[in-house]
Amino acid sequence: MSRIGKHPITVPAGVEVKVDGSTVTVKGPKGTLTKEFKPSMKITADGGQITVERSDDEAANRSLHGLTRTLINNMVIGVTEGFKKELEINGVGYRCSKQGKDLTLNIGYSHPVIVSDTDDIKIEAPQPNQIIITGIDKQKVGQFAAEVRSKRPPEPYKGKGIKYVDEVVRRKEGKAGKGKK
Repeated sequence: MSRIGKHPITVPAGVEVKVDGSTVTVKGPKGTLTKEFKPSMKITADGGQITVERSDDEAANRSLHGLTRTLINNMVIGVTEGFKKELEINGVGYRCSKQGKDLTLNIGYSHPVIVSDTDDIKIEAPQPNQIIITGIDKQKVGQFAAEVRSKRPPEPYKGKGIKYVDEVVRRKEGKAGKGKK
């Protein structure tokens, strides 16, 4: 039995879960998420709890059991609380600003890089060196944050670039750091 998959998911008040075969729809105060799962996973919603069971003990079904439960749990968390990724810009002259739906990044190129909000993803820039990305779908928030970070990833010598707030950039010493023989 999967250690994660066997735990039931508690549905908070104000969240409506609808299971139609292998499709799960979760509706909450922040929005609605729908996802299709493998038919070999038996998903049941009753009495404020969602349970996930597998049809047999095949290796593929065992590996999908905990994943399916976690994905449904992330859907429930997303429609109630939402997800957030914070990015930080480091570097002399590197900054960002928000104008309407567009985030303008001045990150050392000859031109500003412009990233726009989508329907599901909202971008905030409370400070010139801070970006906050929020949304209800964990996968989309993480993917969008990775795309923004890829515009100028942090480099190891001076640490300049866009990094996650909790990311630690391994620093290297430059060629001046070597001692003479």
